[in-house]
Amino acid sequence: MTNNDVLRGVRYALALPTAAMAEIFSISGQTLAPDTILHLLKKEEEEGFVACPDALMEDFLSGLIIYKRGRQEGKPERPAQSAEPLTNNSILKKLRIALILQEADMLDILQQAGNPVSKSELSALFRKAGNKNYKECGDQFLRNFLKGLALRYREAGPR
Repeated sequence: MTNNDVLRGVRYALALPTAAMAEIFSISGQTLAPDTILHLLKKEEEEGFVACPDALMEDFLSGLIIYKRGRQEGKPERPAQSAEPLTNNSILKKLRIALILQEADMLDILQQAGNPVSKSELSALFRKAGNKNYKECGDQFLRNFLKGLALRYREAGPR
């Protein structure tokens, strides 16, 4: 999945207006005009499409965590960039943190999306890359998770 796909999926699932997205980006130190955000949300074949680089996506996810959970006391104003590359696993992990999702919530979301998984399969996605039980999060898995988020948050309202 491209970063633009994830950005669109999160925006749709959480029903975030452009102003809220601009605020999320600004939390992490990125000042983006509403037009720029709209260009990031376009599909590749649409005129005006702008690819979302990993650093900008990471800033968005870090900003989303603070936007949803609030700032922690004693933490720096601007979240530090991670030394690890941005992967589907790290995107899934940051979404889990931002939305305060427990294991049961994650399993329920995936069940709603028609992609039931076991607890061990889910926990393998959150292990470190060198761990023998680590499993890479595929594009389809992340897509299904975003679909489940949309079903959960758009139909039932925020929890």
